[in-house]
Amino acid sequence: MVSEQRVRVAVVMGSDSDLETMQSCVEQLREFGLEATVRIISAHRTPDVAADFAEKAASNGIEVIIAAAGMAAHLAGALAARTVLPIIGVPLAAKAGLGGVDALLSTVQMPPGVPVATMGIGKAGAKNAALLAVQILALADPELREKLVEHKKAQARKVRDKDAAVS
Repeated sequence: MVSEQRVRVAVVMGSDSDLETMQSCVEQLREFGLEATVRIISAHRTPDVAADFAEKAASNGIEVIIAAAGMAAHLAGALAARTVLPIIGVPLAAKAGLGGVDALLSTVQMPPGVPVATMGIGKAGAKNAALLAVQILALADPELREKLVEHKKAQARKVRDKDAAVS
C-alpha cells in the first residue's frame, strides 16, 4: 500500500517572477523528503486570498509557511498576522527595488506580537528558509532530525575535501 505524503510546508511568493529564486527552497525541502504547497499570493493585490490562506493553513495540515516577496515585502507579515504558524520570510531583490534591502527591512521590522523569522536576501535565504523549516519540523520528527544530522556531516565533509584539495 502506498501512503500519500502529507504536505507540511507552504512556500508562498508574491509574484511568479519569484519562482526562479524560490525553486532552490523547494528543492532543498525535497532533499529532506518534504514536498511543499507552492502558491503565488500577493499581500497587496490579493489580500483576501492571503488572509484566507493563512487562516486555513493549519487546518489544511501546513505546519510552517515560507513567504517570499520583494520591494515592500508585506507578504510574510500579512500571513503572520492571520495565523499562529511559524512564518519564515525570504526577502527578494526586485528589478525596481533597492537590491533587496527594501524587502529585507520590510520583512525583518515586524511589530511586537507578529514575529517573522527573516532569512537573507535571495537564493541563499531561500535555501536557509527551507533548512529552518526542516529544523522546526524536526523538533517533533526524529526521522527529519537524523536527516539534518547527516546533512551537517555532509556539509563538513565537503569543506574538508575542498581544504584537502587546496592544501
